[in-house]
Amino acid sequence: MNLEQLLDEWRRDPQFRNQVSAWRVVPARIGRYEDFPAELHPELRASLAARGIERLYAHQREAWDLIQAGRDAVIATPTASGKTLCYNLPVLQAILRDPSVRALYVFPTKALAQDQVAELHDLVRNLKTSVHTFTYDGDTPVHARQKIREAGHIVVTNPDMLHAAILPHHTKWLRLFKNLRYVVIDEAHIYRGVFGSHVANVIRRLLRIAAFYGARPQFIFCSATIANPGELTSRLLGRETAVVSESGAPEGEKHVILYNPPVVDPSLGLRQSALRAARRLGARLLQHEIPTILFARTRNQVELLASYLRRDARDRVQSRIVSYRGGYLPNERRAIERGLREGQILGVVSTNALELGVDIGSLQAAITVGYPGSVASTRQQMGRAGRRKGISAAIFVATSSALDQWMVRHPEALLDASPEAARIYPDNLLILMDHLKCAAYELPFSADERFGVETTEELLGYLVDTRVLHRAADGRYFYMADDMPAHAVSLRSAAQENVVIVDQSAHPPVVIGEMDRFSALTMLHEEAIYLHQSQMYQVEKLDLENGKAFVRPVDCDYYTDAELAVHLQVLEENQHTDEGPLRHYAGDLAVHATPTLFKKIKLETHENVGWGKIYLPEAELHTSGYWVTFDRSGWSASDDEWEAALKGLGHVLKQAVALHAMCAASDVHVAVEVRDPQYARPSVYVYDAYPGGVGIAERVYRDRDQIFATAFDMLQGCPCECGCPSCVGPPTSGEPLRQWVEALLGSVVGAGTPRGA
Repeated sequence: MNLEQLLDEWRRDPQFRNQVSAWRVVPARIGRYEDFPAELHPELRASLAARGIERLYAHQREAWDLIQAGRDAVIATPTASGKTLCYNLPVLQAILRDPSVRALYVFPTKALAQDQVAELHDLVRNLKTSVHTFTYDGDTPVHARQKIREAGHIVVTNPDMLHAAILPHHTKWLRLFKNLRYVVIDEAHIYRGVFGSHVANVIRRLLRIAAFYGARPQFIFCSATIANPGELTSRLLGRETAVVSESGAPEGEKHVILYNPPVVDPSLGLRQSALRAARRLGARLLQHEIPTILFARTRNQVELLASYLRRDARDRVQSRIVSYRGGYLPNERRAIERGLREGQILGVVSTNALELGVDIGSLQAAITVGYPGSVASTRQQMGRAGRRKGISAAIFVATSSALDQWMVRHPEALLDASPEAARIYPDNLLILMDHLKCAAYELPFSADERFGVETTEELLGYLVDTRVLHRAADGRYFYMADDMPAHAVSLRSAAQENVVIVDQSAHPPVVIGEMDRFSALTMLHEEAIYLHQSQMYQVEKLDLENGKAFVRPVDCDYYTDAELAVHLQVLEENQHTDEGPLRHYAGDLAVHATPTLFKKIKLETHENVGWGKIYLPEAELHTSGYWVTFDRSGWSASDDEWEAALKGLGHVLKQAVALHAMCAASDVHVAVEVRDPQYARPSVYVYDAYPGGVGIAERVYRDRDQIFATAFDMLQGCPCECGCPSCVGPPTSGEPLRQWVEALLGSVVGAGTPRGA
């Protein structure tokens, strides 16, 4: 059965159709073309002709014209629309005219860099002029690095290597920086939040070094479809960028299906697990050997789903189903990417690691398990199917979370609404100070030099006082500490250290993966079950001091899930508004988190089969937060009732915040206090999950009216009676939890006092 026949069967199956909240058929679209520009180098014309390209898509020609006019530009067209040619053509044109020209390509992941180098080599292979293209990343052999610095016309790297290996050693890259004409930054839409704020500062450092060598490079960004590509890239770069957003590429017919798993307990509003529903749909697709990618939100879900699909598949297909996520070693990831491109792998289960534009061949179906945190990200995942024309299917499987249920009740928000805006906060003080040290290490600061903010001189003065910098007699600031600051700064997260995972059963022991330190507290504690390529490992020892977790393979029928105890302390109130009996605040918080216990969850049934205590030290996080306090006299309830209502409010509020702030629900945390020690009032806190914050909490404070209105709408649209996982969480003993939360929300949005309060 091919995909078209399977879709037809599902369409006629009432059991399947009853769970579909929307089925949209996006018709095939013919391409819009333009002639090659007259000035295009003859060698490039011949190379394109050898690949069967005789004309450009309309957006490729538009990008060419802007770039030739000297504009910084962002190409924000859908997946598989030929964005690569938009930057390769002008770069190669410049090199063919002047062989001394250099270009720097920056991709967010090594996988994407390797993929795009292969694409570039295909284009360069047919040129008569020699154009040297090299990848410079952590896997580049030491003996090859000198040649790359000297001979590379195009150096392909990632932000981490640019930050830690190229910029601090810019004197070794004299030829690159002196002749730097173009900087290409691909997948710009993922540079948001913490990562984007770091990268904006790396670009500030890059521009500073380029100016020192007399270069002013032109920037070409590529992005998936987001609401504000021009604003985002202008903030990343610090100057205006022109936007190319109308695609001229042809597209095949696509079926987009929103699937809501069936209710299994109407009284509690409990639905079938989204993982189980995705397993069933994925198994049908793979049974008919339809190439499929499934996206899950967590590492555990990826490994569980991959092991389920292997178990369900026929023998000859089992070895062609793999999992893919961060934490795998480079050679393992490369082999999976190659297998996907060559068609050897039939099914892959991934975190958002494969959401980016790596060429993964002709997949026909994509299944997204749970809302990934933004409309833009959802559409990017859906776009991974049907990249090479022909009919394709994209299925969104909703979880029971309030946000997912709101999405399936409002399919227009997912299918028709403009994607969200991507936000960055490059002037976050912690992030800015880190990069100020790095910049001072690279080149001394002059007395009147500005690094992104007006208060640069004040910040440099602080670093002098703390003996990181020395101010010379001529007013310049020199780095004087012993270490290289870039090595202490991680771009990917605010946590600076990783824990490596060591398999002790191998001889000698081998490293099988890695994890950030904060996640390790709940996923690599002693007795935790760690999943890797469907193999289960039990953690025998977590050595946080040396950053190592020692594991051993086990054969068991459960996985583990840990809990954190959180205590909050208000450090400073930056903003404060009284609205009747409510008080809204934004400010700085200290969060003290201690892992307390873990549950053992049985595979297949997901029932709790045991628990254990965790003995690990407290982790401390200084971040930004928003909080609201209530007047106890407005509702005469016991402490237990207040606690249940506040937790229910936090449950739905977290989902509403994720929707408005274009972040994953895991990027924000919620905590409640029945008798807040600071205010002696019931309180709900929403705070950024990253040190220093990345602007989410400030946005919640600013947009609180819309966010609370959305939370109220989520609650009103839920069909349950007393509360369920899809709105406020399940009530513990039959109490009217939903009505209590409606009362609190109603007091915030001015909707009166709802029923049962």
